Amino acid sequence: MTPATESYITATTVICRNKVIQNGREILNLPEEDLPGFLLAVYRNLEVQYPKFHKMDLLSKMGWLAAECLLDGSSLNQRVSPQRIGVVLSNANSSLDTDLKYFETTRVMASPALFVYTLPNIVTGEICIRHGFKGENAFFVQEEFDADLMQQYMSQLINNNILQAGICGWVDLLGQQYKTVLFLVEKEARGLAQPFNTANIIKNFTTENG
Repeated sequence: MTPATESYITATTVICRNKVIQNGREILNLPEEDLPGFLLAVYRNLEVQYPKFHKMDLLSKMGWLAAECLLDGSSLNQRVSPQRIGVVLSNANSSLDTDLKYFETTRVMASPALFVYTLPNIVTGEICIRHGFKGENAFFVQEEFDADLMQQYMSQLINNNILQAGICGWVDLLGQQYKTVLFLVEKEARGLAQPFNTANIIKNFTTENG
């Protein structure tokens, strides 16, 4: 058995209740916006140019934006090979928000643009394409966020030298109910340098800056 090694949470991003919280600090709060308007405002606030963003479904937009905030200033791609960076996500509602919208289009003419997003792991693909990640990726659908599973799964990938770094967390959306919490996990203690354990995962997951 490979001996356990320490890994660290080096950055966090939370998107919920029309807020963006980066490393515990609220960087955007737009309570008056509906979800599509809020996500567009976050995109504009990041000052990035990525035309494909506008074609994504809402779940992918939210996960993609959270990853942009999470990796901001990390220089991860300069330090770690793309083959050693992975993405492991989970949620409760799979791609149901988009599935329902797609089903409505079938009453008139089925939308190929929406059909593309009727799998939840498409959000991991959008993140990987954007940042060139080529390591292990997975998407779990479960009733609620399982911090133990996330910690064990990501730690096993790092401890077994499959990954050196990865994004993990929760990206869930159904209607106007949504929450995303992402963690950047690395072998080396950088940034927040919080030990990647269940207690710290839960602490960050349940902290929404009030």
